[in-house]
Amino acid sequence: MKKLIQKSAVATIFFLALLLTIYIVHISIFSVNVVLYSSIADVLGACIISGVLIFILRYFDVLSIFEKIQLIIIWMLLGYGLAISVPTVIDRSLSFYILEKIHQRGGGIRHDAFEQIFREEYLKEHRLVDVRLTEQLESGTIEIKNGCVLLTPKGENVAAFSRYFRTNWLPKKRLLMGVYSDDLTDPFRKSAVHSDYVCK
Repeated sequence: MKKLIQKSAVATIFFLALLLTIYIVHISIFSVNVVLYSSIADVLGACIISGVLIFILRYFDVLSIFEKIQLIIIWMLLGYGLAISVPTVIDRSLSFYILEKIHQRGGGIRHDAFEQIFREEYLKEHRLVDVRLTEQLESGTIEIKNGCVLLTPKGENVAAFSRYFRTNWLPKKRLLMGVYSDDLTDPFRKSAVHSDYVCK
């Protein structure tokens, strides 16, 4: 049992070191379309290489086939968790942006200035519209035709599911600046009735 745990730990440490190496090489040398997708590809690559090694190296013969498969599944889940929790969250997170912006401005920003910061700095500094449209194009949920961004059938399904989940399964009493509110279960309730940006 002790050998089993020890060799599983060695294999997992190798997997994590390999994943980090693949990730660093990938972001340093190769083109990346979407951070999340490239990170998941790195995880799959590290799982395949590590999986092959534990099946061919005699050092890991103490592990049964079932235990080796189990280990690979654990690595996939661990890698997926890391891909979501580190590069993807830092790349996408408004919360991290707020902390970085406060740090950039010397450790303090007036509370009433944040709307201006989001409007005038956040969108430009993070190329937010370009990043999000690229992600959706790569996901196949939108297409751009004649200057119009259009939902694909896949996009229609994703939007319908998202809207349903937001309306029915997000917290109805969520703390927003000291007040519990259900505003984010239907953010469109305060949208302008008419807009001049709709494609005909």
